Amino acid sequence: MTHKVGAHLCQTDADLVAGLYPGLRSFASVVAPPQEDPNDLVQEALLRTLRHGSLSRLDHPKAYLRTAIYHLAVSARRHWAAERNAVVQVVARDVTLDDPLDDPWQVEELLRLEPKARAVLYLHVIEEMTYDEIGGLLGCSAGSARKTASRAKRRLGRLLAGEVDDATT
Repeated sequence: MTHKVGAHLCQTDADLVAGLYPGLRSFASVVAPPQEDPNDLVQEALLRTLRHGSLSRLDHPKAYLRTAIYHLAVSARRHWAAERNAVVQVVARDVTLDDPLDDPWQVEELLRLEPKARAVLYLHVIEEMTYDEIGGLLGCSAGSARKTASRAKRRLGRLLAGEVDDATT
């Protein structure tokens, strides 16, 4: 069911979600921390957005939802980091320095990048967005988005070459 409103063609929320979901899910899988289900991020972004009204009220629902997913991913990453730090502190009391600790948090190289870096690379390479568009979506300047992409590409190269062990360097 569609109806014309001014110069915009509005669709029902169900139609919008059906059309947007695959791309949003793909984006969420790139920016989500490894412990977070990308579907959960998409659904949470949709739920929070729909609480405030129909998706058809938005000028750019895809961009709006991607921004919401990105912010949810950042929050989830903070949550997981805080939880990990709490676990490490508890475990550290019971482990000697000679005990090797398996790192269950280690993931593929791309996922070791920060969410913003993953988001910028995804949006630029996969979605073919300009740095101006990416900056607008993520709330930063085009220069910042470009710099983030450049640093992410260098870091990814070092990770793939096995030159970097720690995700913070």
